[in-house]
Amino acid sequence: MKHGVLLLDKPAGISSNAALQRVRRLFEWSKAGHTGTLDPLATGLLPICLGEATKFSHSLLDADKTYEATIRLGFRSTTGDAEGEIEVGAAADFPDEAVHATIGAFIGPLEQIPPMHSALKKDGRPLYSYARAGESFVREARKIIINRLQLIDRERETIRISVDCSKGTYVRVLAQDIGEKLGCGGYLLALRRTGIRDLSVDGAIGLEGLAALPESERDARLLPVDCLVNSLPAIHLDQHTSRRIVTGQNVAGAFVPGLNRLYDQAGSFLGLGEAAADGNLVPKRLVSTVAASERPRGENPN
Repeated sequence: MKHGVLLLDKPAGISSNAALQRVRRLFEWSKAGHTGTLDPLATGLLPICLGEATKFSHSLLDADKTYEATIRLGFRSTTGDAEGEIEVGAAADFPDEAVHATIGAFIGPLEQIPPMHSALKKDGRPLYSYARAGESFVREARKIIINRLQLIDRERETIRISVDCSKGTYVRVLAQDIGEKLGCGGYLLALRRTGIRDLSVDGAIGLEGLAALPESERDARLLPVDCLVNSLPAIHLDQHTSRRIVTGQNVAGAFVPGLNRLYDQAGSFLGLGEAAADGNLVPKRLVSTVAASERPRGENPN
């Protein structure tokens, strides 16, 4: 069994967990996880972590994400998306220039109120379970950042946008807010996640395509474990220092303070270490020796 990360192109109509379980069974791994939920309505990039990669999945949970969203203007939804009860708003009879001006106002730091129909938890229960029971309560606004927001095209009352945003952003709420600012109402008709940090849906595979591959080709789809943390600086250690790190010992030195990727002389990924204020290197999260040995010898990590 190989350790690594599969870039899955999740189809619409199934939950992220259902997609995860199908991938886990195909690879015959009991230890698996994903790096951020997509609603059943949504499609697109869902990185699946297998084996030792699960130790580092949190790094993508905090990463910026990119989406393409289709918004229907002139209508409102009780859930903010196509799964809710739809009611008619005002006519979306304004020019494209008004749409450009409106979406431009959402770029930058914002405060966003999470929807009741979400997986956020209160007292151990997801908010959607309260919403389905007819309950609602005040939710605290959360700070988010919209780094880029662009109109891709418009066809009558339907617009398609591309959005780069920080973690915790609900594109469904953004769609509603855009509709309200335009004065006509709006809801999310479709959503596709196209990127997470430097990972793109262009390199992803669908469930049916994955199932059709022979085992060797399926294994070849896995990215190395360290792709999850490649935004961190790398430290290459000699044989003696590597041995200390993998046995959980600190290493004296003059390392630049902060979190780092650690590699041995052969280029095998050892895990993460944190250089303390005094320059000493402390192991934080390590891969097993089996997973570390899976990188071809001599390969130069980025």
